[in-house]
Amino acid sequence: MAEKLVHLIITRQDSPDSTPYKEEFKIPYRPNMNVIGALMEIQRNPLTAQGQKTAPVNWESNCLEEVCGACSMVINGRPRQACSSLIDKLEQPIRLEPMSTFPVQRDLSVDRSRMFDALKRVKAWVPIDGTHDLGPGPRMPEVDRQWAYELSKCMTCGVCLEACPNVNAKSDFIGPFAISQVRLFNEHPTGKMNRHERLEALMEDGGIGDCGNSQNCVQACPKGIPLTTSIAHMNKETTKHAVKKFFFS
Repeated sequence: MAEKLVHLIITRQDSPDSTPYKEEFKIPYRPNMNVIGALMEIQRNPLTAQGQKTAPVNWESNCLEEVCGACSMVINGRPRQACSSLIDKLEQPIRLEPMSTFPVQRDLSVDRSRMFDALKRVKAWVPIDGTHDLGPGPRMPEVDRQWAYELSKCMTCGVCLEACPNVNAKSDFIGPFAISQVRLFNEHPTGKMNRHERLEALMEDGGIGDCGNSQNCVQACPKGIPLTTSIAHMNKETTKHAVKKFFFS
């Protein structure tokens, strides 16, 4: 019997400034194989489908359990996590491409710095007063803790930015993930001390006003985070903040 093979077509790029090209690979099939497993197989024996020796494909991964967000890529036209994408559930040939929203470093590896810059811009953290022990912080009601946990699942994977039509090389839009993180930290018992600074950041150029409400983000998010609910909530909060600032500043 002929050996069952997995057929992949991978968009490659040797450096950030070089021209992208495609290479085809055919590797032995294994039950329950995911896309990362297929890339590891190519790494062990980097031969194209034509039998030519080539450089191993470059990609990123850490946790292999859909927690770190590092292995985001476009798989058969859809941005998603390679670790949770099973070969058995994908139509072949499987087409792997880097996310177009971010600068390509090499092959499937991209630079997600714009995401971390956005988190710094909106101060997506809870500040502390020194490094000494301040004791336990204020407790959150259980109902608030439950929805806050849903927002805290964000793994900065970049899938929502790749799916969003308002995020591109000509746009400064910070993206839905950052808006949702403002909601998370503005409702935190300690984080709310800096809520006005975060609202001001959302009201700047590239902030919440640049959201076109396409709702692609909430459909694409691998963690099921209610991003559009957060965007609607922060629209209300920024409007209230702007009105108060206008009349009472």
